[in-house]
Amino acid sequence: MLLLKPSEYQAEIAARFEDVRAVISTWVPEGRVEHIGSSAIPGAVSKGDLDICLIVPLSAHAGIVSRLITQGYQEQQDTLRTPELCMLNSPASAAEHAIQLVAAGSEFEGFVQFRDALLANPALVEEYNAVKSQSSHLGADGYRAAKSAFIATVLASINAKT
Repeated sequence: MLLLKPSEYQAEIAARFEDVRAVISTWVPEGRVEHIGSSAIPGAVSKGDLDICLIVPLSAHAGIVSRLITQGYQEQQDTLRTPELCMLNSPASAAEHAIQLVAAGSEFEGFVQFRDALLANPALVEEYNAVKSQSSHLGADGYRAAKSAFIATVLASINAKT
């Protein structure tokens, strides 16, 4: 798995996020659009992809999934799906990105909590970079498992403080 240095991808991804955010905000005005994932973290290594968290009221979640599918988004089939979480991939006609559609107040707001923890602590960014670099040879499943374990530890630490 090829990991890119921030200087190799972050400016382009930040611009792409702003473009996508503007469009999503018109389709889902009741949502909060957040740039998440490594590309949202200064200094983080990444595959160079754009991940977006779209936080919406629980009562609107299912309808917004349908609204995004009507716009050409495709529901990702190989991942967790609940009434509070739906992962969608961008339309073929759009710049590549993924949306994690999350119900407000759900545990899945952890996407934003994790991002904020890394933004607040450069040492955590370095730890996360090390985990990613050390597991990049493990294949997609191993890489994801290593990242997930690190993320779970950070989120548990956050929750222990609250």
